Amino acid sequence: VEGCGICGTDVHEYRYNPFGYKEIVLGHEGTGEVVAIGEGVTTDTKGDPIKVGDKVVTSVLLCGECDYCRRYPELPNLCAGLGVYGLIEDDAEHHNNGWFAEHILVRKNSSIFVVNGMTVDERMLIEPACVCVHSWNRAKSTNIINFGSTVLVQGCGPIGLMQIAVLKAAGVVNIIAVDGVDTRLELAKEMGATKSVNFKDHKGIEALAGAVKDAFGGHLADFAFQCTGSPVAHSNIYKFIRNGGGLCELGFFINGGDATINPHFDICAKELTVVGSWVYTLRDYATTFDFLKRAKGIGLPIGKLITHKFPLDQINEAHITNLKMEGLKIAIINE
Repeated sequence: VEGCGICGTDVHEYRYNPFGYKEIVLGHEGTGEVVAIGEGVTTDTKGDPIKVGDKVVTSVLLCGECDYCRRYPELPNLCAGLGVYGLIEDDAEHHNNGWFAEHILVRKNSSIFVVNGMTVDERMLIEPACVCVHSWNRAKSTNIINFGSTVLVQGCGPIGLMQIAVLKAAGVVNIIAVDGVDTRLELAKEMGATKSVNFKDHKGIEALAGAVKDAFGGHLADFAFQCTGSPVAHSNIYKFIRNGGGLCELGFFINGGDATINPHFDICAKELTVVGSWVYTLRDYATTFDFLKRAKGIGLPIGKLITHKFPLDQINEAHITNLKMEGLKIAIINE
């Protein structure tokens, strides 16, 4: 293992274990170098040759037995037994299942990709970038969002900022970022946002919706991405979207609690199209590699998302830094 970013899910597990794991090695935004290969392994998931010394990342593991694997193979991310390294509990046969470690064992039938030619920082950002590529594909499935759409991104943590970068790289030109931290809103503009709104500057949802409308030149958003884990933020975002618009919710990878909405005013009367986004597919990984090349080519400062690095023996300090919201993406680096 060469490095692994800390995700919000890791922080929740560090704080109170919402998934109820008994014993687990966390870390799912990792990358490393192959030091040994089992018998018969010659290629990665794409079919590219793999050998000792190659730089790699992992993706999802599918059970192959559930209803979704058998009946809906086009929806692999909805597999009932979906596994992601770093979120797989230890068992009698398999340990070293997470990237917060010195070594990780990639078991049979896993998905793995050779990513030579990329820096450690770039490789650690592949997984969160893939989350945003998948949500972009979910948004496109509504047939509402396009190059000329007015798009709002709520929440400018690492995922929200990456979502803005994906939108910019895809050609969307009118993006507004909403957050409560000015430094994050400034970075949002570097990632491709055209304007920003600090929700702390506006008292009440009506005033905030008015500020969003003003930022879009008197119009509400055609489409919005909700990237926070706040139920209140989810409730608010409907007020920022025009009639006939769309919403992609990608902020809740754990149960963050119930959100209050009015189905009549927020969905039916506005005829909104709402989609959820859950992790990613293997196809999304291939697209993500192209996105990262595109982002680098047009000068998006993706690397600025990683603001702090800690060695593995200081992982507790890394989590505490993340909990204090000091910086953006905190990473564990093995020297």
